[in-house]
Amino acid sequence: MSSLPFSAVLLAAGRSTRMGTDKALLPAPAGGPLWQRQRDVLAKAGAVEIFLSVRPDQAWARPAEGFSARLYDAQPDCGPLIGLTAGLERAVHPHLAVLAIDLPRLDAEWFALLRAECAPGIGAVGRRDGRFEPLAAIYPREIMPRAWERIARAEYALQPLLAEAEAAGLLQVREISPDEADGFENWNGPP
Repeated sequence: MSSLPFSAVLLAAGRSTRMGTDKALLPAPAGGPLWQRQRDVLAKAGAVEIFLSVRPDQAWARPAEGFSARLYDAQPDCGPLIGLTAGLERAVHPHLAVLAIDLPRLDAEWFALLRAECAPGIGAVGRRDGRFEPLAAIYPREIMPRAWERIARAEYALQPLLAEAEAAGLLQVREISPDEADGFENWNGPP
């Protein structure tokens, strides 16, 4: 898979209620807004098309450059599952890298490690302490019917979907080492 092109989606449609301000506009550790940093991570990882999953009321997203398209949540308040599914539907390529806006320490090398685990019809996801890291993963298009079934049942949690996909052979799991764990620091609230 490492030489095959892939698509990507940056998930930024969350309401950032605990943070108190839109996380996408927070300053990234190296400067600039966080959305720009995350877009650049996906580009550096090799994504040939990058979607931005946002809400229609996020005015900052309209002029944001470097995205193939904006994906607006068709069903609000369904969490990241709806952004993932919209990305899979629009992607030109059969694999979709997903990155959450609030993982400011994750780098492009993580996606290179995941890409090495991928194959036709098989994506890759990290796991630590028995839980998947679904918002920094690579999904195969073949997971889409399972995702839509969960949306239809109003089951928006990603952990059960990923467990089902792993059992079905659609996802390889890469255990996250202690050295890699810092990359998954999540910005959920003010410091």
